[in-house]
Amino acid sequence: MATKSLAKLMFFSLVLVSTLIGTSDALDINIGIPGLIGTSDASGGIAIYWGQNGNEGTLAATCATGRYAYVNIAFLVQFGNGSTPVINLAGHCNPASNGCAAISNDIKSCQSQGIKVMLSIGGGAGSYTLASKADAKNVATYLWNNFLGGSSRARPLGNAVLDGIDFDIELGSTRHYDELACYLSAYSNRGRKVYLTAAPQCPFPDRYLGAALNTGLFDYVWVQFYNNPQCQYASGNTNNLLNSWNLWTSSINAGEYIYGVAGGTGSGRKRVYSAECVDFSDSSGYQKIIKLWRRYALE
Repeated sequence: MATKSLAKLMFFSLVLVSTLIGTSDALDINIGIPGLIGTSDASGGIAIYWGQNGNEGTLAATCATGRYAYVNIAFLVQFGNGSTPVINLAGHCNPASNGCAAISNDIKSCQSQGIKVMLSIGGGAGSYTLASKADAKNVATYLWNNFLGGSSRARPLGNAVLDGIDFDIELGSTRHYDELACYLSAYSNRGRKVYLTAAPQCPFPDRYLGAALNTGLFDYVWVQFYNNPQCQYASGNTNNLLNSWNLWTSSINAGEYIYGVAGGTGSGRKRVYSAECVDFSDSSGYQKIIKLWRRYALE
């Protein structure tokens, strides 16, 4: 059972922002919850995915806004089953020519501000799967040596040591991610904690991450409470969302849970400056934290 004193109630605000917005200053989003915007320590603030739009500004500029406590670099889109791992950071850099190694200084800059930086593996498009327990171990070894505290001649993001790995698994095999989580967690015994985070869909249990989450090894679970009518917020009605939240937090032990609420209105090529956030606080004392999917939405 999840421990409520450890699990924190967070808001995950999906903000749709046009690809026409060309500067990092464009994300002046008014969420409408005072006291949260502008914090950047691990006890509160905003978490965000960065890397899937070349117009979103640099990673260093993203962290320098002071808005974010957690940044997931997205995505490692190919891994497992004997394939050569591939990272895709859209228009930011070309990993094939080692062009993403320069991001190392940006990562260190973020971390110097107390921001946790994770590598997100998977995503909605790519070629990834885990074929066996041995395959999971090989992928864990690769992640350790190339992004975490190990060593490799060809670290795609340079010599910066990321804080952990985010699981955003949406395709491929549904098996062996529990073993991958166990192998990655074991590296924490080498002196520096490896944080594990996950972004399951809100229907319970998650098809791809159910077994992995059952290990109880995940520090942050950002449940995606959107695009699934049976467990998401509908205007004026929180029942489905709250029922799903209660199911998640009573069934899976995790360090912190994150509420995923789609916060933007409008679509297409419109700017979005505000988001509707619903107060789900209760007597258990959960802390509200906003999570943004991206600084920019791909359309």
